[in-house]
Amino acid sequence: MSKKSLVIVESPAKAKTINKFLGKSFVVIASVGHVKDLPKSKLGVDVENDFQPSYEILKSKTKVISELKEAAKDAEKIYLAPDPDREGEAIAWHIAEEIGGNRLKIFRVLFNEITERAVLEAIKNPSKLDKNKFEAQQARRILDRLVGYEISPLLWKKVRYGLSAGRVQSVAVRLICEREKEIKAFVPEEYWSITAELSSGTGVSPVPFKAKLVKRANKKLEIKNNEDAEKILKNLEGAQYVVTNIETKERKRNPLSPFITSKLQQDAARKLGFTAKKTMMLAQQLYEGVELGQEGSVGLITYMRTDSTRIADEAIKVARTFIEKNFGKEYLPAKPTVYPSKKNAQGAHEAIRPTYFKYTPNFVKPYLGKDHFDLYQLIWNRFIACQMAPVILDQTTIQIEAGKYLFQAIGSVIKFPGFMAVYTEAKEEEEKEEEEGLLPALSKGEILKLLSLTPQQHFTQSPPRFTEASLVKELEENGIGRPSTYAAILSTIQERKYSIKEKGKFIPTELGFLITDLLIHSFPNIVDVKFTAHMEEELDEIEEGKLPWLNAMREFYEPFKESMLKAKVEMKDVKKEETPTDIKCEKCGKPMVIKWGRNGKFLACSNYPECKNTKNFTEDESGKIILMEEKATGEKCEKCGGDMVVKSGRYGKFLACEKYPECRNTRQIIEGEKGSVEVKEVKMLDEKCPQCGSQMAMRNGRYGSFIACSGYPKCKFIKQKVTGVKCHQDGCNGELVEKISRKGIFYSCSNYPNCKFALWDKPIDRNCPKCKSQFLVEKLSRKNGVVIKCIAESCDYEEKVAENVA
Repeated sequence: MSKKSLVIVESPAKAKTINKFLGKSFVVIASVGHVKDLPKSKLGVDVENDFQPSYEILKSKTKVISELKEAAKDAEKIYLAPDPDREGEAIAWHIAEEIGGNRLKIFRVLFNEITERAVLEAIKNPSKLDKNKFEAQQARRILDRLVGYEISPLLWKKVRYGLSAGRVQSVAVRLICEREKEIKAFVPEEYWSITAELSSGTGVSPVPFKAKLVKRANKKLEIKNNEDAEKILKNLEGAQYVVTNIETKERKRNPLSPFITSKLQQDAARKLGFTAKKTMMLAQQLYEGVELGQEGSVGLITYMRTDSTRIADEAIKVARTFIEKNFGKEYLPAKPTVYPSKKNAQGAHEAIRPTYFKYTPNFVKPYLGKDHFDLYQLIWNRFIACQMAPVILDQTTIQIEAGKYLFQAIGSVIKFPGFMAVYTEAKEEEEKEEEEGLLPALSKGEILKLLSLTPQQHFTQSPPRFTEASLVKELEENGIGRPSTYAAILSTIQERKYSIKEKGKFIPTELGFLITDLLIHSFPNIVDVKFTAHMEEELDEIEEGKLPWLNAMREFYEPFKESMLKAKVEMKDVKKEETPTDIKCEKCGKPMVIKWGRNGKFLACSNYPECKNTKNFTEDESGKIILMEEKATGEKCEKCGGDMVVKSGRYGKFLACEKYPECRNTRQIIEGEKGSVEVKEVKMLDEKCPQCGSQMAMRNGRYGSFIACSGYPKCKFIKQKVTGVKCHQDGCNGELVEKISRKGIFYSCSNYPNCKFALWDKPIDRNCPKCKSQFLVEKLSRKNGVVIKCIAESCDYEEKVAENVA
C-alpha cells in the first residue's frame, strides 16, 4: 500500500474544503490554530540571553500534537499549510519543530484562496519554511510580551489588579483620549450663511433652485454674526439677480481599489454596522469554506488578511467577461485597471476578492446567513466595481450677481453611472458632502426671480469622536499595528474598560485617561505614534531579511529597561493617593477624601479603617463634586432588618444594606421606565444546601437565573445543572455541566479547573453509531435546522432532529 502525504492546515473548515480537492492519496489534519506559545505564568523570554523565548505546547493541543506526530511518521511528504502570513508561518514552524523527523520531506505551501486550482498549484510548487517571516512574528510576539508582562504588573501595583498595557493597544487608547481632550477644549465659533431661492423668469413652470452667497466685491465673504447677516440682507433689498457665468465641465470619478483588510473593516462598519472583530470572523469563514448545498464546502473569498491591492490576471479576465456579459461593453474600460499597493504591502498576496464568479450573491444567498451574505455581497460588489468604467458627471456651476454680491449654484448630473451601477463608497457622517441638486436650463445675462432669501446660523464643529471605521483608518494611516490585529485591539480596549462605545463612537473612560497619562509620563516611547510606527517598519524589515531580529530587540529593550526601573520608583501610586475634599462624613464628621477603586474614583472617609463610609460621585465641567445619593427603596434587609438602598457598582445599579460593611447583603435590581427601580426577588426553595445546610434560593445573576445557597457570602455553593454526559478527556471522571457566560450557555467539566474541557453545543448521552465516539452534540445547522452530530472532527455523522408535531 503506497504511503499518503500529510497536509496540515489551521482550521477544520479549511481541512474539509481542501480534502475534497486532494483525493485519497492525501490526509488533511487541522492544528486548530497555534500549537505553541510563550507561557502564561511567567515572562518566558530570557532578556539576558539574546531574548531567547521559552515556548510551551499549549495544554489544549497535547492531543493534536500526538496525532500530528503519529500521522507524520508514515507520511511520504508533509505539507505545512497554515495561513499565508506571519502568524501562519509561526504555526508552521512550531509544528515542524514538534513533529521532527526527516526535514527533507517537510514543505511549506501557501493558499491565497481555497480553490481546487490554487490548492493543486500550491502542492505542485511547495517552498521551504520562511525563517525571516517566522522571526518577524517572533520579534512581534516578544515585543508584545515584554510590554505586556513588564508594564501590566506595575499597573496592578500602582492602580489596580487586572489592568493591561499593550504595544499597540495603548497607542489606540491614547488616540481616543487625545481626541476627547480636543473635543472638550474646542470652542465653537459662530458663522452665518445666506441662501437665495431663485427661479427662471421664463418657461411655463419655472424650476426653483438654490444659490449660496460666496463673495462681496470679488472677495471671499465671511458672515460672523446675525448683525452682519442683517446688514447684507438690507443691502440686497431690491437687488437684481443676473446670471453672469455658466460653466459646465465633464468630470470622471474612478472606481476604488478592491478591498484590503483595513478598508473591508471600515466599509463593513459604515455600511453593515459590523465591528472589526465580527467582520474578520465572517471573512475567515467565507475564506475557509461554507456549505453550498450539493456544491459542498466552498471557499468563497481570497485570504482576508492582506494589505495588497494586486489582482491575479486570471481573476481580472473573468471579471471583465462578467462585466461585459452582465452590463455591456460601455461599462468595460479599454484596459484592465491596475491598483498600486502601498509600500511594504505583501506582494505575494492578492486583494480580497471572490474566488469563483459562478457563485454570484444571488446564487449563494439561500445557503448563507444574513451576515455572511451581506459581507460576501459587499466584497463581490467592490471587486466587480474596481474593474468597471469610471462614472461620468456633468457638473454645472452658475454664478449670479446681485449688486456687489456674488451667489453660486452647483449641480451635477450623472451622464454615465459606470461602476456606481454596482457600488458606492460609504463615508463617515462628518465626511459626507453637501448634495448637489439639479439646476434648470439658464442663459447668461438672464434675470432671475428671487423667491426667498434665508439667513442661517451655524457653529464650527469639534473634531468627531472615533468610530470603529475611523479609528482603523487612523491607525492604518499612522502605521500603527497591522490590519490583522485591529479587531483584537478594538475589542481589548473595551474589555479593559479603557473606552466605551456610545452610539457607535469611542469615549475614553476615567480609567483610560488615567492609564494613558501614567504611560505618557513613564513610558513616552510606548505610547508614541511615531515610535510605534517605526517598530512596525522594523518588523517589516525583519520579514524582508533586511534587519536581524535581535538588532530590533536590543534597540527597543535598552531604553525600555531604563524607563521600567525609573517607573517602579517614580510612577504615581494611585492606590495610595488621597485627594482631600471639604465634604464631611455624615457618620463620623471627618473629611472625605477622593480615592481610586476598581470602579473609578469614589469618596471615602479619611478616618478609615475606624469609619468605612464611602460615597459615589460625579464631577461637573468645572470639576465640582456632585454626590450620587443612595436612594431608599422601602425594602428591608432580610438579614439584619436595615434599609436597602440603591448603589452603583461595576455592573450597574444594585441593592445593598445601609449597614454596610457590618452587613454585606446585596440584591440585584432592574431599572424600569424613567429610572424607577424594580427589585429582582430572591425566591427561597424547599431544598437544603449540601455544604452548610441553609435553604437554597433562586437568584438572578449577571447572566441569568441560578440556584445558590441563601447563606451567601458565607457559603458560596452554586448548584450546577448536570447533563448526565461524562467528560471524554483521558483520565477524567468528571461530568459535563451547563454553565452561563456573557456569550451564552456552554458546557464544561465538573472537575474545572483541573479539567478545562468545554464546548458550546449541547452534549447528548449517546455513542456515535458510525465511529463509536463517546457522545454526540446537538447543533444548529443553517441547511438542516437542529441536527445531532458527532463530536469527532474526523467523523461526518449527522442526523436531523425530528420536529414535534402538535
